[in-house]
Amino acid sequence: METSLDIIKDSTLTYEQTVINLARFAENTLSPIAYNRTEKHFLDTLAICDMYEGNAPYRPRYIIVDFEKYIKNGSQFLKIAPPKTLQEATTALMILYRHIPSITSFPVYIGDLDALLEPFLGTEENEESDYQTIKLFLLMIDRMITDSFCHANLGPLPTRAAKLILRATTELDTAIPNLTYKWSESSCDALSLEAITTALKTAKPSFAHHAQFTKDFKGKYAIASCYNGLKIGGGSHTLVRVNLAHAVKHATSKEHFLETILPEVVKATATIMDKRVRFLVEETPFFHTNFLVKEGLISLDNFTAMLGMVGLAECVNTLLNATQQSERFGYSDQANALALEIVQTMNRITQEHHAPYCLGSDNHYVLHAQVGISSDKGISPGCRIPVGEEPEIIEHIIKSSPFHPYFPSGIGDIFVFNQTYEENPQAILDIVKGGFEQGLRYFSLYGANTDVVRISGYLVKRSELKKLDNHDAVLNDATVLGQGGRDNLNSLSRKVR
Repeated sequence: METSLDIIKDSTLTYEQTVINLARFAENTLSPIAYNRTEKHFLDTLAICDMYEGNAPYRPRYIIVDFEKYIKNGSQFLKIAPPKTLQEATTALMILYRHIPSITSFPVYIGDLDALLEPFLGTEENEESDYQTIKLFLLMIDRMITDSFCHANLGPLPTRAAKLILRATTELDTAIPNLTYKWSESSCDALSLEAITTALKTAKPSFAHHAQFTKDFKGKYAIASCYNGLKIGGGSHTLVRVNLAHAVKHATSKEHFLETILPEVVKATATIMDKRVRFLVEETPFFHTNFLVKEGLISLDNFTAMLGMVGLAECVNTLLNATQQSERFGYSDQANALALEIVQTMNRITQEHHAPYCLGSDNHYVLHAQVGISSDKGISPGCRIPVGEEPEIIEHIIKSSPFHPYFPSGIGDIFVFNQTYEENPQAILDIVKGGFEQGLRYFSLYGANTDVVRISGYLVKRSELKKLDNHDAVLNDATVLGQGGRDNLNSLSRKVR
């Protein structure tokens, strides 16, 4: 068992990483939340995972600040006046970022950057100066927010700021921040093509189906962390997941799993979440004293919590004893129908459960196709077809799309393209548009030879992974997770399209 002294002596940690790990260690010496026998059983057998959030949650897992309000009003607590210039705006944002907590100790959402910065741009004649300011801003983010779960959004309307951000992203080639482009029918094809060209070189941005997210969230939303959809001005109290690959081990038959085990494990996950949410809201001071709440940058009324799942493919293949590729999830109609039945059952139980302090989602938890953790071995993220078994891309999209409507708080597929697509980004844009017509809500891509790569939802650099393999310290916290994702989930072995 790791001790605090082990953390202090770990030469692969930076000073900041050491401090964060010591804080987590200290929190886990506490045990203020009591779980019942069923909850403990599923936690102990790994059918449920609390995502290592800590035994005493004292801040929400994900916080989605209303940056538009901050830019308009400034902050009395931070002594920041409303900015009037681009430099003032980027400085004001960096100052606020330093004071936004989350499960990673860094902000997981840093705003719809192009919309925030566009009003501060000068004339086109002054564009090079604005570009240098934006480039330095993005560089500071990468060096100061050292965790690639940090996420910014662009679009859906075309802006000069978005073009400058994409240009700087390509030139800097950094893993932080992660980016999502909110694509809609009104989006400019020229900017969409620039986004694809940037993604082929830097693994970002991903594409979100803006109309679908807007409908689900009844207005303003953000994509945060890996690909999590949440309300602006709110966030997620917690994320607890069902590991279907382990849950299925409790079943004696397909019927036993569907009728008994699955309902039991989903209900136990929900009651675990109830206890964690109530502890956070009722027993810690966060929602009563934090300046983000007091200044209206977030509101408890906009919060939800996420009930996650992984290992759908392995669960289905086990229930059907599917050994031949034609019988397995992603190929067999029987397997895909069973998978959809499992997801629909999870959704029904989740919607029947009354969730405390989740007004942001009508007092229900929201399903999330969780991307996995570094210790998952041979367990596929969310509803994804296992790496190494991917069908041809159009068939892949058709098989994946039926699951996307059930996961407003995040689901996505990742596609790796041969570098020859740099000469024809329109072909990828056509695929993205076709995928959204099929029902996909989120689409990620990168080029086969990039340094920045998408592990499961977050970004790391291959060059940083090599440093970590040599036991050298690296700046990006997520590189450690990326190493596990590479080794245990085969995340860098996806089929090249």
